[in-house]
Amino acid sequence: MTENPMDGPPEPGSQWYDGEAGPLVRPYAMTGGRTQPGPTAVRFDLIALVTLVPASPALDDDTPLGPEHRTLIELCRTETQSVAELAADADLPVGVIRVLLGDLLELGCVSVSRPVPPAHLPDERILREVIDGLRAL
Repeated sequence: MTENPMDGPPEPGSQWYDGEAGPLVRPYAMTGGRTQPGPTAVRFDLIALVTLVPASPALDDDTPLGPEHRTLIELCRTETQSVAELAADADLPVGVIRVLLGDLLELGCVSVSRPVPPAHLPDERILREVIDGLRAL
C-alpha cells in the first residue's frame, strides 16, 4: 500500500492494513519470532510429504493451536500434501509453514516423510527390460 504524500501523515496503525488485502500480519508474528522448526531432526524439504495423524490427542479443540496451525491441519485432513502445496494453499511463506509444521510434528499431529530419492529408484534400463518382457508375453 502506498501512501499519497498529499494526504498528510498516515493514521496510527495504518501500516498494518491494506485496503485490498485487509489486516496484515507479519510472518514472525505467526511463528512467535522463530525462524527454525524447533528441535526436530526432520528436514522440511519442499517435496516432503505431510500426513495428518488422526489419532493424535493434540487434535482436540482443547489444544491451544493458532489459526494457522488449524489451517494446516484442515489442509492435511483430506490427503497427504507436500510442504510446497501447504504453503500455496495456506497462502503463507514456506519458512512460516516449516516452523508451524515443526510445532505440529512435536505435538504428534502430523507425520513427515520424504519421497524416495532418485538414486534409490530402479534403473531406467531395468524398467525398460521389464516392459519389453511383458510385451513379449
